[in-house]
Amino acid sequence: MNRKIRFYHSGATDDLDLIVNHSISKGYTEINLIGFSLGGNLTLKYLGEKASALDPIIRKGVAFSVPLNLHTSCIEISKPSNWVYNKRFLNSLKEKILNKSKQISELDPGAIPLIKSLLEFDNIYTAPIHGFRDAIDYYEQCSSIKFIESIERPTLVVNALNDPFLSGDCYPSHFQNHKYLKFEFPERGGHVGFALFNQNGLYWSELRALQFIQSNQ
Repeated sequence: MNRKIRFYHSGATDDLDLIVNHSISKGYTEINLIGFSLGGNLTLKYLGEKASALDPIIRKGVAFSVPLNLHTSCIEISKPSNWVYNKRFLNSLKEKILNKSKQISELDPGAIPLIKSLLEFDNIYTAPIHGFRDAIDYYEQCSSIKFIESIERPTLVVNALNDPFLSGDCYPSHFQNHKYLKFEFPERGGHVGFALFNQNGLYWSELRALQFIQSNQ
């Protein structure tokens, strides 16, 4: 928990940029960015925002289980079939607000009992805290689908077809001729669940990320 009213959010590329620049200042000569879920959205947004201005030390990007369209994916996770995941995720966000409100007097937790969906949470807390008009404005400005066309580093995006959180927008076909983007849509994997057995605890996603980074793609 930080000491300011702001949290992290799925478009907070200033956080990532700070870490990248710090790493460069420490003498790193090669950086590859890997993100999962909302972290994957942030990673792709960052690569697209920076485009040709990206430091050459950053070689490649990899993202798994990415809600490329935050709005439609929010609708997807809020469906009755996903109520278990939705409730757990929402409860964790509410707990963060309650904990931070004990440190930050201007953060009012009064609306917490009334919030029943992620969109409502983002509308009441995420958006206004981070300078967005409302939840829809937050989703519009931070969805990586609006930035990936500008990416200029080899980048792999892997979204499983049986991911219960991802909308149809998260399986785009119109980027298939993109010079730097490579999409893979495996049949299985769920949401960040690319497990393997008898692989010393390694996940398929870890192996695939390393394979892509070490390849000539």
